[in-house]
Amino acid sequence: MPIVVKLDVMLSERKARSKDLAAYVGITEANLSLLKQGKVKGVRFDTLMRICEFLDCQPGDLLVSRPDDTH
Repeated sequence: MPIVVKLDVMLSERKARSKDLAAYVGITEANLSLLKQGKVKGVRFDTLMRICEFLDCQPGDLLVSRPDDTH
C-alpha cells in the first residue's frame, strides 16, 4: 500500500511557499522537493512535526495510504 505525500496540496491551501517551509523546518529546498514528490524512504518525526507546525495541520493531512492496484 503506497503512501502518497500531499504536501503540495497543503502548501497550496495555505498559500505558503516551499522556500519558506524549508527554511522553517531547517531542510534544503532540494530535500523538501524530494519529499513532495514522494521520493524519500522516510521522514524524521521532528521534521514531520515542524512541517505540521508551519502548515497548522496533522500528519494525516500530509500522508495518505492508497490501495496498491497490483494485487
